Amino acid sequence: MTQAGRAWTFAGAMALALALYFSGESSAQEGHPLEASKIATVAQADEPVDGRQLFEASCSTCHGVDGEGTANGPSLEEVGEASADFQLRTGRMPLTSGSDQAVRKDPAFDNDQIEALVDYVGTLGEGPPIPELSLEGASLAAGQGLYIENCAACHGATGAGGAVGNEALAPGLSAATEVEIAEAIITGPGQMPQFEFTEAQQNDLVNFVIYLRDEPRPGGADIGGIGPVPEGFVAWLVGLGSLVVICVFIGSHRKNDDVGRDAA
Repeated sequence: MTQAGRAWTFAGAMALALALYFSGESSAQEGHPLEASKIATVAQADEPVDGRQLFEASCSTCHGVDGEGTANGPSLEEVGEASADFQLRTGRMPLTSGSDQAVRKDPAFDNDQIEALVDYVGTLGEGPPIPELSLEGASLAAGQGLYIENCAACHGATGAGGAVGNEALAPGLSAATEVEIAEAIITGPGQMPQFEFTEAQQNDLVNFVIYLRDEPRPGGADIGGIGPVPEGFVAWLVGLGSLVVICVFIGSHRKNDDVGRDAA
């Protein structure tokens, strides 16, 4: 293989490595959909969904017939509708494996089934209801202060997510809806603590998270917003790799020119 060929092979390998890196990060955040065959189909298409019956068929193995909990899963008494709605709509429940961290994936139930399950879980005890938000007039400045103080250490300054220890990851916030963000704030899923913000503070914080996701980036591509160190590494890798390719390409042509002159 010529020097130019080796240089292009090296550049292709770097591009492939970068693509695999970012696709791996995305898959770690999103997880994999639960097979539909593992979810019991209880209600017919034209019949109202019985939340208790669906719960017993699809959730009781881990959480108990009456939501009292088992060795395989925690009690759902007092968790409230907000927690059930968050876990089901983000696909974190049911778990694909009891030993895995619950990550976002496609919901295992349709909307009617989720509403029925949420209503049933809400009857298992007093707990936070699904929050109602009003972002009109919410303060970005106040939301930014709350985010930096309470959220940035785990979810990152740009909401891209990050490691929190014990092999757990704080997810990125780009896919979460406004209600899902509020539900996570008040229920504390996984290793996240439960926050007792006022309604105004909650609106401010949710408003700022949405702003993080949609804010313009006039400086160019942010390479996923994962922070200055990995982004700087990527810049150096791409920049130096490009220079190596250019130098090898120029050198190979120079060598060919010298050979041509000697032959003449």
